Amino acid sequence: MSEAFEQYERKYCELSANLSKKCTSASLLDGEQKKQKLSEIKSGIDEAESMIRKMDLEARSLQPNVKAVLLAKLREYKSDLNNLKSGIKQITSNSLNAAARDELLESGMADTMTVSADQRSRLMASTEKLNKSSDRIRQGRKAMLETEELGVSLLQDLHQQRQSLLHADDTLHGVDDNLGRSRRIMTNMSRRMNRNKCMIGSIIVVLIVAISLILYFKLSK
Repeated sequence: MSEAFEQYERKYCELSANLSKKCTSASLLDGEQKKQKLSEIKSGIDEAESMIRKMDLEARSLQPNVKAVLLAKLREYKSDLNNLKSGIKQITSNSLNAAARDELLESGMADTMTVSADQRSRLMASTEKLNKSSDRIRQGRKAMLETEELGVSLLQDLHQQRQSLLHADDTLHGVDDNLGRSRRIMTNMSRRMNRNKCMIGSIIVVLIVAISLILYFKLSK
């Protein structure tokens, strides 16, 4: 896997975990403290989006088999980021509603006990939603880890198959070299046999001529 992608991934996971905690704490704050916390969260969201874009560019520059695994992980991270954004929108909406409610309270148009109960119920609902989002994020990370393990196992299998093919290719080259040497030896042996046959034939012809001459001289006497 790409080292650059792993660095961006670690940075994003740290940001995501930190933003989840900040969202939970922001839902329990009021006034200026809540505004400051939301500002920090929005800044973290921008940084997380930057990490997502960097991971996307890095993943698309890799080989297809690695690229497919990383893009699958990236989809989970994008889903995680969208959940965080939804949580922030909910908290911001609650903040606006709380501000409007405070204005009505100051003008005497709402009952204090009713508003307090409504605020508590909304805070509880927001906290519950954030907890559910955190659970989904944990499940998504677990699935991504399983996908990563599967991808690593697949790459290891492909590497082993490549080594086996290279070994088979080396073996075939060795067999081809041995066959070439055998052909040369057989050719040399054939040439030697032909030379020996010629020599034996020549000796036989000489012997026949010699025997014929001896018989001729003996019979002529």
